[in-house]
Amino acid sequence: MDVRAKKHLGQHFLTDQNIARNIVDSLSFEGYKKVLEVGPGMGVLTKFLLEKDSEIYVAEIDQESIVYLKQHYPKLEEQHFVGDFLKINIPEVFGEELAVIGNFPYNISSQILFKIIDNYTLIPEMSGMFQKEVAERTAAKPRTKDYGILSVLVQAYYDVEYLFTVHENVFNPPPKVKSGVIRMTRNLKEGLAGNEVLFKQIVKAGFGQRRKKMSNALKVLGIPENIKSHPFLDIRAEELSVADFIAFANEWENSL
Repeated sequence: MDVRAKKHLGQHFLTDQNIARNIVDSLSFEGYKKVLEVGPGMGVLTKFLLEKDSEIYVAEIDQESIVYLKQHYPKLEEQHFVGDFLKINIPEVFGEELAVIGNFPYNISSQILFKIIDNYTLIPEMSGMFQKEVAERTAAKPRTKDYGILSVLVQAYYDVEYLFTVHENVFNPPPKVKSGVIRMTRNLKEGLAGNEVLFKQIVKAGFGQRRKKMSNALKVLGIPENIKSHPFLDIRAEELSVADFIAFANEWENSL
């Protein structure tokens, strides 16, 4: 028996096996032993993940899906089911590096991305499918319409590649929007350690008034006097690179 897709969980089950295999194959499976799949549903990705030489875990809250997975994929034992991805304590549950993958529920996609960057020290790699608009925003570059808070916050920790677009007709039920698959690989950027809170405040305030120069957008944060002439403040948020935001946050921190 198939699992009934539940609207309140944002479930749209992928039916194309080739696309599922391509998503799984976009992970490197190097440098980590464990892979966590978020929202496996009826296991279209799970099937290909279990062919890999990795320990596969699944984060699923739909009881009907959990029963289905246990029946159809006996390799998944009880300890491989870890519950709600947004609620689990990743360091406590896994204690070592792992990759994350999924056909992610569209209604919590930003929360999933923020959970990943909050745990970036343990998650070197992520591949997955999001609503196309979210995927494009995550991978966006400066001076483009999609570049914003999500782009900068994710790219401060990960290099993001937009891999391919997935059309509505390969899902059951079909969503009303196209989907996009991205791969995130933890980057080597340095300089944010201990400074994440201020960095995020600057990014959010800057894009909160994206048509204004940063000097106006950041007034609410109380810019320190000794950096008020910094050239960063004469530019709008959408024109600044991730490295620009990191460097300015560090200068602000050092000026205190």
